[in-house]
Amino acid sequence: MLRAHPSLLRELVERCETLRRRLASGGRAETRRQLEDATYTLCVVTGTRQLDTALYVARQQLADAMTCEQPLRH
Repeated sequence: MLRAHPSLLRELVERCETLRRRLASGGRAETRRQLEDATYTLCVVTGTRQLDTALYVARQQLADAMTCEQPLRH
């Protein structure tokens, strides 16, 4: 199964969380549209359909990527 690069996942997770906070504190229609776009992208790359599920899967994939990283050999 293909997986998104960890840097892309990290960027999308941070973007969704930031936009969610902005929207919760009285964000405008533009913020809502940006969150919808970011949510769609995150759902596509994680193979999910809802933001909370996509965030969970993305965090799991990031954790897996951190565990699988091999140290550099000298």
